[in-house]
Amino acid sequence: MSGGDSYHYGDNIHGDNVNMYGGTGNTGIVKQQSPALREATEELVRLLGELRGAVAPGSAQVIDDSLPVIASGATPPQDRHRALIAMATIAATVGALGQPVAEAVNKVLGLMGAL
Repeated sequence: MSGGDSYHYGDNIHGDNVNMYGGTGNTGIVKQQSPALREATEELVRLLGELRGAVAPGSAQVIDDSLPVIASGATPPQDRHRALIAMATIAATVGALGQPVAEAVNKVLGLMGAL
C-alpha cells in the first residue's frame, strides 16, 4: 500500500472493523463480538454454572478450566471452539439435565459461524 492509500473494511454481521491509512506492512483487525453472540455466551456461562454442581469432580474441573476461554471475547476462535465442544460433551453425558447447555453451546457455535 502506498503512503496515500486508505482502506476500510466493515463486517456488520460479526462487528469486525479494519481501517488502514497509508504506510506499509499494516496488519491487524479489531475483532468484536456481536450483541447476539455476547448474550448467548452469557447465557451459556450461567447454565454452565448451574450444571457444574451436578457433574463429577473431573467434569466440574473441565468446566472451571473452560469458562474463562468461553467467556473471553479475546480468546482465539479455535481455543473457544475446543472449549465449547468440551462443554457439549459434558452436557451430553448428563442427559436431560445437560440439554439446555447443549442447546446453548450450539447457539454460540452457530453465532460464531462454527457449525
